[in-house]
Amino acid sequence: MADLTQEEWRARLEKDDKAVILDVRTQEEIEEGSIPGAEHLDIYKPQEFLEGLDALDKSAHYYVYCRSGNRSGQACALMTARGFSSAYNLMGGMNEWEGEVTYN
Repeated sequence: MADLTQEEWRARLEKDDKAVILDVRTQEEIEEGSIPGAEHLDIYKPQEFLEGLDALDKSAHYYVYCRSGNRSGQACALMTARGFSSAYNLMGGMNEWEGEVTYN
């Protein structure tokens, strides 16, 4: 697990052919906008979250975010403990995101 700044997260993501963007926010937060292409697993629904993690490819590289970077940091730690090879936390989360956003 690594905590990355906005710039580091975006730079790695652009060059990573094994990248998966993972949004761990609630559905209500996602409706306010999300990073294009992100998959969603709500960390506030623990059982569904863990089951969702178990269904993911552990060899992919996960770029994880939430609103502020706290929940995504927890998600990355859980992912590492469950055997994921690469999980990158977006420090500052959507609160500081300056990239493209899609609205659902």
